[in-house]
Amino acid sequence: MGERTYKAACGLYRAFSRKMDVEWTEPFEKGPCVFVVNNAGVAGAIDMMARFPEKDRIHPWILEEMLEKREYPIPPAILKGTPYIPVYQDQRFIVTLRQSIRVLQKDHYLMIFPEQTPAGRETHRWINTGWLRLGEMWYRASGRSLKMYPVHVDKKSHSIKVAAPVRYDPARRFSEQEKELVDKLSKGLRGE
Repeated sequence: MGERTYKAACGLYRAFSRKMDVEWTEPFEKGPCVFVVNNAGVAGAIDMMARFPEKDRIHPWILEEMLEKREYPIPPAILKGTPYIPVYQDQRFIVTLRQSIRVLQKDHYLMIFPEQTPAGRETHRWINTGWLRLGEMWYRASGRSLKMYPVHVDKKSHSIKVAAPVRYDPARRFSEQEKELVDKLSKGLRGE
């Protein structure tokens, strides 16, 4: 029931909501990557999963608690139909990272919403950075640098803007590049 419900919900959303234009700063190169998306509310996540050109290969990170609780705007039955990766906010976070590596090994994509948004606001204050360790893990697993595409979903202009990819540099220590990665990703998340 989950996958069919999810696909039907996406189809209804596409049929009855306004079209979103997708703008790429650079042509997209297929291959394992992470789409790092701003927090444009529930509609932003739905637009990415229903309208984004690469939607069929995207695996969103979804907080594990959202898969069980009914007070979230998207019903758990629909969430469970997505090809999601559960995000654990405890010692099981390593499971999230390992599942993510397996998805990337299939040449699929991850979708992460890293912003910490204060209640009632749409703009972020800072982004979580623990997930950036995926760059190191991916390099160890594949010998390749991980591409991270900052994405700005803009409900007012009905557009999804995909910035140039930011790459993890395996020649540098993570601590040397963490701030630079965060700065570049944050700029793309804001649509700059």
